Amino acid sequence: MPKHGPETRRQILRAALKRFANGGYAATSVQQIVGDAKVSKPALYYHFRDKADLFQALVSEAHDERLQAVQQAAARKTDIRGQLIEILAALFDYFHKNRELTRIAFATAFAAPGEVPPGLRYLDRCQRNLEFMRSLIKRAQANGELSRRFNCRDLAYGFYGQAHLCITAHLVMPDFRLNRRVAERIVDLFLTGAGAKKRRA
Repeated sequence: MPKHGPETRRQILRAALKRFANGGYAATSVQQIVGDAKVSKPALYYHFRDKADLFQALVSEAHDERLQAVQQAAARKTDIRGQLIEILAALFDYFHKNRELTRIAFATAFAAPGEVPPGLRYLDRCQRNLEFMRSLIKRAQANGELSRRFNCRDLAYGFYGQAHLCITAHLVMPDFRLNRRVAERIVDLFLTGAGAKKRRA
């Protein structure tokens, strides 16, 4: 297998993901990663400048993949309730399939100095993902599905806050189920507070 090929990069990322998710950034060494990936250090440094660059790649991947999942989910419905249910169900599904990657993305927001590399960039991607949600809510307010009583950005924060609280709850309480039925209940709770207007038959 060519050491500069895309499969080698994926191997390194997979090995780093397991190490970072289970042992943390500071406790993980490049030697451990290349050992798990069964590649040489020069192969790792061909694809990534250093351990920090590797961690950055994983965090960026988590945010990018979640945005893609959310955008595809929203496109399946035209009404705001349907879109939010699809989005939340997609986020739950993404979490189930990418538990370690989600844990790393969440941990960056609460990490103490030294637990993540200095200069880690993720806020721009958080804002980008939030902006997509804000645009959906703003459109729903414009077409009369949602009340204009609340700022669309505040509502976007509120929805994502509920979604992230549920995922965090599942991380610490595995018996807390995340499925489509839960997604529907959360969306209905959110929309009741957001001032959703009933559609005429």
